[in-house]
Amino acid sequence: MNFDSKMAQAGMGIRPAHTVFRGGQIVNVFTGEVYRADVAVENGMIVGIGSYAGEHVVDISGKILCPGFLDAHLHLESTLVTPSELVENAVKCGTTTYIVDPHESANVSGAAGIDYILEETEEVPANVYVMMPSCVPALPFEDNGCTFTAEEMKQYRNHPRVLGLGEVMDHISVIQAEPSMLEKLELFSDQVCDGHIMTTDEKQLSTYLAAGVRTNHECTTYAEAKQQCRLGMHIHVRQGSAARNLDALVSGLVAEGIDTSAWSFCTDDKHIEDIRREGHIDHCVRRAVELGMKPVDAIRMATHNTAQCYGLKQLGAVAPGYWADLVVLDGLDTLNVCAVYHHGKNVADFRAQPKLPADSPLRTSIHCAPVELEDFAHPVSDESRVIELIPGQLVTNDITAQLPQENGFFAPDETYSKLAVIERHRASGKMGVAAVRGFGIRGGAVASSVAHDSHNLSVIGDNDADMLLAIRELQRTGGGYTVVSGGKVLHTVPLPIMGLMSDAGFSEVQDTLAAMLEDVHRLGVPENIEPFILLSFLALPVIPTLRLTPRGLFDVTRMEFVEKQN
Repeated sequence: MNFDSKMAQAGMGIRPAHTVFRGGQIVNVFTGEVYRADVAVENGMIVGIGSYAGEHVVDISGKILCPGFLDAHLHLESTLVTPSELVENAVKCGTTTYIVDPHESANVSGAAGIDYILEETEEVPANVYVMMPSCVPALPFEDNGCTFTAEEMKQYRNHPRVLGLGEVMDHISVIQAEPSMLEKLELFSDQVCDGHIMTTDEKQLSTYLAAGVRTNHECTTYAEAKQQCRLGMHIHVRQGSAARNLDALVSGLVAEGIDTSAWSFCTDDKHIEDIRREGHIDHCVRRAVELGMKPVDAIRMATHNTAQCYGLKQLGAVAPGYWADLVVLDGLDTLNVCAVYHHGKNVADFRAQPKLPADSPLRTSIHCAPVELEDFAHPVSDESRVIELIPGQLVTNDITAQLPQENGFFAPDETYSKLAVIERHRASGKMGVAAVRGFGIRGGAVASSVAHDSHNLSVIGDNDADMLLAIRELQRTGGGYTVVSGGKVLHTVPLPIMGLMSDAGFSEVQDTLAAMLEDVHRLGVPENIEPFILLSFLALPVIPTLRLTPRGLFDVTRMEFVEKQN
């Protein structure tokens, strides 16, 4: 924004500012102080801190004023609702800036999916930035909807809301200096390149960083995060619906008391139901304080640190020359959000207005070959490789087991569930089947068209009939989540936009999803497992250790197929 005479006069106190926040204490992210001062705002920007007169005075006596929160890395699609509906809910939790990687949409619909994200967030009362998806597909062999190359990225290079390159999941391509990956890194060499790596190998980490990657949100232990931070990595502490790493990482930060300027918060993948129940980045701040972090340090991680990481020079502080993206808190002890302002305007009345036409091609993305009962048959050996779940984590264990069987074929029980992943973009007929330990479902099946990152159809259950019915239900609805038991569909959340999102309204999605969670836990899935997000990651072959794709069971550590099918 251009600084003008009106702003200068307001800053000098020659004339009243348009808006003045008065009576509260401000959080200073530069000095770590909290003190009483007025905040003068003109044309959406803070023009003065001190004592000011205003045309409009917002009385925040007894309250705390801090910068608007930033989500350092998220996939809007994972909320299950439209991007504008996510903003409608999360901005009222204090998150005024979103750094979005739209690789879910890109994996299904390419550039059209990215354009949808940008268009849907053009007029929301928040700052929505986009990182260009770097790995579409996630790995070269994946069966996704399209390939998004460096050449296609060039059209977005100078877009005002594009900040850099999205999470580089194919770290092998980086450390092997594959030309197609280096071309993408070079294209955004003067901006931020986000990372996605899960290793403690310091030579791999050093090479990855030397290539230009600067952030990582995949750390699950403090030791791992500290090692990466020492090498210059900016660590995004993730607290989503399935991957909840905050306690482990923040507890380490508190115990050791190291500098936190290279640490931020992100949600990555978080359902709308969880956002409405516990909050968004504000939840990260509160939880960090509960674990012993100083409130100002937690607020810094949610604001200034992220803004500095991404070069957002006018965000992340309550100071002159910064946008008036402000959060009013009831106090530093409770940290509850009382009001939120974007560019000086209260966001309380914002209501999302989804824009996608009813006849958009983005609504017809499920293209499956016919699936029959016999396709779920899975022959077993004396020692079968099994995906073992780890509650609260996206990583899995790789174990071997003698699976229960009938006539040489896997027969699921309360210990071992059956997982199938079916290609849904080109009706190729590819379908992988494997065993999973720890899901615990009995008498039913759960299916999803959200399966990172290729978003094929995934289904897990204890009997083939319910699994088949679940797949056919998703074909009928054009994608979504469904729960089936005893030959009946219990509940379905249709996600007709690319098989990833619904524009039916967050209330309907939330209510149905809550009922579905009750269904799934009643069918035996442990309460500490978030079944839908967990299921959506079991097909992603860049997260250790075992994953299932339509081509078969994949060992992520060795980067090779264990059991190849079709």
